Amino acid sequence: MRNIREEYGAPSLNADELAANPLDQARAWVDEAIAADLPLPNAMTLATATADGRPSSRTVLLKEIDDYGLIFFTHYDSRKGGEIAANPAVAVTLFWQPFSRQITVTGHTERIDAQTSRDYFASRPRGSQLSAAVSPQSEPMERSELIERIVRLEAELDGGDVPMPEQWGGYRIRPDEIQFWHGRPDRLHDRFRYLPDGEGGWRIERLAP
Repeated sequence: MRNIREEYGAPSLNADELAANPLDQARAWVDEAIAADLPLPNAMTLATATADGRPSSRTVLLKEIDDYGLIFFTHYDSRKGGEIAANPAVAVTLFWQPFSRQITVTGHTERIDAQTSRDYFASRPRGSQLSAAVSPQSEPMERSELIERIVRLEAELDGGDVPMPEQWGGYRIRPDEIQFWHGRPDRLHDRFRYLPDGEGGWRIERLAP
């Protein structure tokens, strides 16, 4: 691994090219990754921690960036849900290797309203709805039992709608810091950090790579 090298080649990035609001800038970068048809352009690594600071991480899918933060959906009683309940501080990273771009976000989570979660759940493929309904996420279980649960639920529903599980829904990450990174030649990367300015806006500062 020590011999693996890659020369980054993103174009130069300057502060005056960035949006005043980091959520607008994040949305622009995600939209560009989607338009370029990159694999899983909305995949992000979510890091959570227990109340005593023991961390864990996994990949989740970003589903929306609204005026307040980044939204994803999961089981509230999963490992990440339990850690968020005990310690709402989280961090996420989005990385697009073909663009030599990365966004890192730190902030605090909050549950979104139940109706918004229900609306999104209803838009998911039926197979995903069924899996969410029967899965005790993060708990030990044989695959055969999961399949049996799906078969039983399908029979019970008899073609009807799959109800959203009570333990499933969305989280919003309200950021308190967002960084944007462009990989540049010779490791002289462009890196900018947004921090609250104390007046309801954001200030931008360049960081050393």
